[in-house]
Amino acid sequence: MVATLTRVFGVHNLALAEDVVQDAFCRALEVWKFRGVPENPSAWLMATAKNRALDVLRRQRTARTFAPELGRLIESEWTLAPVVEDLFAPNAIKDDLLRMMFSCCHPRLPEEGQVALILHILCGFSVDEIASAFVRSHAAIEKRIPRAKKVLAGSRRLFDVTAPDAFAARLPAVHRALYLLFNEGYHGATPASCALSALMCLDAARLPARLDAAGNLSSLYDQDRSLWDRNLVAEGLKLLELSATGSELSEYHVEAAIASAHSTALRIEDTDWDAIVSLYDTLMTIRPSPVVALNRAIAVAQRDGPERGLAEIDAIEDRDRLAAYPFYAAALGELELRRGQHAAARAHFQAALALARNPMERRFLDGRVDACQRGEKQRAHPQLRSSPA
Repeated sequence: MVATLTRVFGVHNLALAEDVVQDAFCRALEVWKFRGVPENPSAWLMATAKNRALDVLRRQRTARTFAPELGRLIESEWTLAPVVEDLFAPNAIKDDLLRMMFSCCHPRLPEEGQVALILHILCGFSVDEIASAFVRSHAAIEKRIPRAKKVLAGSRRLFDVTAPDAFAARLPAVHRALYLLFNEGYHGATPASCALSALMCLDAARLPARLDAAGNLSSLYDQDRSLWDRNLVAEGLKLLELSATGSELSEYHVEAAIASAHSTALRIEDTDWDAIVSLYDTLMTIRPSPVVALNRAIAVAQRDGPERGLAEIDAIEDRDRLAAYPFYAAALGELELRRGQHAAARAHFQAALALARNPMERRFLDGRVDACQRGEKQRAHPQLRSSPA
């Protein structure tokens, strides 16, 4: 919220952005007490902050200078609301968060001050938590943060993340802030923090086998599992066990349990698909989504066969939301290929290829299209099966 509002108001009005966020939380305390917590609290807070930002802009735009890059778009009543609406869109918020992180890494600040600013403004760290992370006194950090905010507010413009030279110079501080943010979660007392840390370890453990020797993507079913980082697997399993304290069951617990079922299977044949399907059933009750349902259908296919998997995919609610998701079409392609329906599989893989997001995905899907074409040729010309090629 602070990052987005700073984009709206301008970095020189950082204090105003923080005040609007504070107002949104105060409003939540007043309203939720009587109406109850909304189904999506973060969306409610964001909408409240957006409306408050519009009020501030309308009331103060003649007396205060706002973000210079938005110029007359903010000054005109015809364009004001649409511009603010666009700035609060999910993708824009992600961009603002990244831009704000790099903006906090102002060259006039020492790296420790840059990192402290990111942790305080964007990560919600208290002064005491930052002091603990840097092994500094509370008083030292309490003085440093206002000084750092003053330097940031004096820069007038947010950082341009497309500037390659300055980007590289600021990147170490961003890395350091992300490391400390993860570290806080790792050592956090809550079971959900331990579960999230377990999930990160178990997923990261499989990264060494994600690419083959030629640099191409290797699916979970084809990976050389001897390359998996067993130390990270052990660390993840230990954290998963630690997360089992208390009665809290978060989506991170379930996803980490799914990751552990994969990570502890020495061969694909050893995977406990019954347990994985059951865990996906639980995840669907905690955080239902078409993507979770798709992953569950793939697990069902591994357990019960491709026909059952296709039926589960066909039963997914809001399946149209997966239309732009390349792995939806790819999953259909894999299951049709397993059924021996090479032409149908090829059509799905080609659809996935059109949606691929990077060169590695494109090479992987190209390979699946080729496999389908080879299968079609072999079916049309059975004598090719005995060919030396």
